[in-house]
Amino acid sequence: MLTQKCHGLRHRIDGRGEDSPGVLESVMQARDVMVRDVVTATPDTDIGEAVKLLVAHEISALPVVDGQGKLVGIISEADLIQRPEIGGDRRRPWWLEAVTPASTLADEFARARGKKVGEMMTRDVVSVTEDTPVSEIAALFERKRIKRVPIIRDGKVAGIVSRANLMQALASLVGEADESPTTDRRIRDELLDKLKEQRWTDFGSRNVTVRGGEVHLWGLISSDSERKALTALAESTPGVTRVVDEMFGS
Repeated sequence: MLTQKCHGLRHRIDGRGEDSPGVLESVMQARDVMVRDVVTATPDTDIGEAVKLLVAHEISALPVVDGQGKLVGIISEADLIQRPEIGGDRRRPWWLEAVTPASTLADEFARARGKKVGEMMTRDVVSVTEDTPVSEIAALFERKRIKRVPIIRDGKVAGIVSRANLMQALASLVGEADESPTTDRRIRDELLDKLKEQRWTDFGSRNVTVRGGEVHLWGLISSDSERKALTALAESTPGVTRVVDEMFGS
């Protein structure tokens, strides 16, 4: 199970328990795996535009924010497949509708036929903070049966963590002999900042994991030139001992 696999991320490789000195500092947190450049929508975003954003960025959900950047909901592929345009608007048997509260029926009607994200989004959003251990996030995924959680800082979206991000973190630990979480976090933040400055790539919206000075680059690229440039950028970051190419594409 995902929870069992990610539970190992909370322990030092040398086998010391959670109560040993310094172990709390070694716990991999949301900030170590989250995607920082989050694509969002607003309640007034047209449904058609939301669909285009999902397709263009190859993501499965959009956090929804208000004018101040505060998280107010999330809209996912699961919400959109209920649309009547693709045959997802299936009516209940009459006898079941008869015992379903009117408020529930009205909400489902609005979600199926709404033209704006605010009419279709899920408002009760599960979210965590940047210092939440990844093992707790994995447990949330299984308990709540969700695939991603927004990362919140002062009420605003600072990032997002998906199941794929947790598996990337797990994969980066294979064969690892030592952990230096403070240095790794500094390397990751510096590299993501560098990526955000580059006009030739939007790779910052993909993901980067760092463990023991080893950088893993994940995501879709458009050309071999971009692959080489991204690798060189990572290699030039102080503290990086090795760059592992996990990218796919041209």
